[in-house]
Amino acid sequence: MKRVFVFLVAGLFLASLLSVNSRAYADKWEDLVTESSKVLNEMNSMPDTAIPEDMLRKCKAVAIFPSTLSGGFIFGAKYGQGVILYKSGNNWSAPAVFNIGGGSWGWQIGGQATDIILLIMSDRGVDGLLQSKLTLGGDAAVSAGPVGRDSQASTDLQLKGGIFSYARSRGAFIGIKLEGTAIYQNNEGNKALYKKDLTAKDILKGDKLKPTAAGVKLIADLNKYSK
Repeated sequence: MKRVFVFLVAGLFLASLLSVNSRAYADKWEDLVTESSKVLNEMNSMPDTAIPEDMLRKCKAVAIFPSTLSGGFIFGAKYGQGVILYKSGNNWSAPAVFNIGGGSWGWQIGGQATDIILLIMSDRGVDGLLQSKLTLGGDAAVSAGPVGRDSQASTDLQLKGGIFSYARSRGAFIGIKLEGTAIYQNNEGNKALYKKDLTAKDILKGDKLKPTAAGVKLIADLNKYSK
């Protein structure tokens, strides 16, 4: 009887531990959405260096990758996690979790954390994201985006389904090479965030999914900057 009691207590403890871990895992992705809001707000905090409202109005999707890690010794590498939201008409979808990663050659040493925002200017670019993966510079052209009042962006790049990039490290905008970098869906992250088995397409183009509290805040911030 004592042995049965011990096994019962151990089982309850294990179940409780798994439940806590599950909640913590879900909170991780909700925190990622919250961090994405912070990155968007901080990048737009100074009018002269903000992402132009016109660009946010015209884009079909926005990708935000907070604290993407890059660096290395001789071989360079980038890896991060973030969210993408799709715009249908004037309405933003709930955010879907994506990964960003890639490598490069070159003499380099050290590393840094970089916040990255990508504006996807056409449905063609969004459809590429919903495939197995999208390679920047290969599957879609990528170029540094204009800032502040300079919204004279490349019309040709927009028509070809181009992507505009914004990157910030240590509070300052920086240039970063993203050619060869891949963006791909994080199915586990999406499942944990929404507690449903959902694909990125279900989230971005399903029109039925309610965003989480952090997602509602992120959408409100996007609307604020794309009046």
